[in-house]
Amino acid sequence: MKKRIAARILSRTGLDRLLAALLPPEGILILNYHRIGDGRDSPYDRELWSADEAAFDAQVGCLARHCDVISPGDIDTVAGRRGRHVLVTFDDGYIDNYRAAFPILRAHGVPATFFIATGFIDHPRLPWWDEIAWRVRSTGQARLDLRPWLPEPLVLADAHEDAIHAILCAYKSLQATESAQLMDRLREATDLATPDRVDGLWMDWDMIREMGAAGMTIGGHTVDHPVLSRLPVERQCEEVEGCAARIRAETGRPMEYFAYPVGSQWAFDADTRACLEAAGVRRAFSYYGGHASAASPRFDTPRMAIERDVALPDLAAMLWLPRLFARVDPA
Repeated sequence: MKKRIAARILSRTGLDRLLAALLPPEGILILNYHRIGDGRDSPYDRELWSADEAAFDAQVGCLARHCDVISPGDIDTVAGRRGRHVLVTFDDGYIDNYRAAFPILRAHGVPATFFIATGFIDHPRLPWWDEIAWRVRSTGQARLDLRPWLPEPLVLADAHEDAIHAILCAYKSLQATESAQLMDRLREATDLATPDRVDGLWMDWDMIREMGAAGMTIGGHTVDHPVLSRLPVERQCEEVEGCAARIRAETGRPMEYFAYPVGSQWAFDADTRACLEAAGVRRAFSYYGGHASAASPRFDTPRMAIERDVALPDLAAMLWLPRLFARVDPA
């Protein structure tokens, strides 16, 4: 909150430009989006919507006017140079990336990188985070008892968002076998049939190929979007290699770039990096804030989350003063 207030004061007074002149930026600000549109009434995870179309158009226009927007292959070249270098990325592969974001990017002449979880493209279904949100919002139950994974039963009433947040946090913290048990318990407790297929949620390969042909970079985001560090090394490598194989088969191009699902500091480990190295990945991107520089690790390149409450003054503060406003989030 303090950072947001400071960003607006700097923007209104013009001090952001003055400070930027005194502290000329270097390195790369890497922005991460998930979904574009109005998700306020969605039955799924509403935190995934990064901006509506008008806000995204304004943000991309700002980047096009004031920044050198690059692709991942440019990182090593520009990381040590002075300048306002920005990389735009999207995670997961939702259909609004193609229908909403892609036309806006193309209209402004701005490239972006799309990290695809290939299992959802091949077999359209609810991912675990959207299923958790959908179950909490849709169940007729007044409370959910998910002990021992949560310390006490969740009373829903008007606290659906809090319940969804609590379950998602618990799910991400567990090893894969336990997170599956938690999901089984949630399915039983909510008493809702799991849809085998969900249409209209994900892009298809034709859309992905079209974006690639238009200059967008297609990267990998695993097959089924697990928290990789919660898996044994063999399963981690299967997720990485399976994703790479599907991208090569469908686009004819190798998976040179990769984004970690969840992306927190604890979401990947040395085994993950070894799997990426073996798969020929050039660079992998995390998701806990920070400003990339020439010193950024090749398999831990930092990105800043763009969320619904990020307004143009907030984005401008990141652009003009990344060392102050694009910092690592300790959470």
